[in-house]
Amino acid sequence: MATTMSVSFGLVSVPVLVSPATESHRVQLHEVHRGDGGRIRHRRVCELDGQEVAYQDVARGVALPDGTTAVLDDVSLERLPLATTHVIEVLGFVPADTVDPISYQRAYYARPANAAAERSYEVLVAALARTGLVGVAKTAITSRERLAVLRPRHGVLTVHTVYWPDEIREPGPAPTLPVTDRELELAEMLLTHLKGIDPGAVRDE
Repeated sequence: MATTMSVSFGLVSVPVLVSPATESHRVQLHEVHRGDGGRIRHRRVCELDGQEVAYQDVARGVALPDGTTAVLDDVSLERLPLATTHVIEVLGFVPADTVDPISYQRAYYARPANAAAERSYEVLVAALARTGLVGVAKTAITSRERLAVLRPRHGVLTVHTVYWPDEIREPGPAPTLPVTDRELELAEMLLTHLKGIDPGAVRDE
């Protein structure tokens, strides 16, 4: 399902339709009773009164410093004054290779929302492709505001949500053993021997 948003940078605003660019094909495993294969169902039970709660009565909540819980429903979340709701606010443009791949999350396609937006959309996509730059933006495609990277792919603008810098863990100290020139030469020979692969030819076994 596509969401209507707008890509905003400077005085330019391009209306777009944003939809997921990927899907998962993993096999869905269910919890079952080992003896007879019957499905295991989990009930929603309130820890205060022990009663089972219907799905329509389930809301979300956040713990406050005084120990109480603030209850938030979908209507409350929609009313939050988040400036980036329905907007992809471009903060600036950077070379594509300066974005660390570890920060990438989900990918979305953004296509022009109407005929009037097509020309400005095409100019933006072509300019990004020609310069090798990507846009760094803030957006709230889902209920949470996130950083995002805008880049062209096959003539279409893609929007990648990325982790905030403080959400990326440091790997810890790197190995410090010295590497010899001979070891490097052998490793480079192996890399060259295995160079070249068509990811489209790889199958999920």
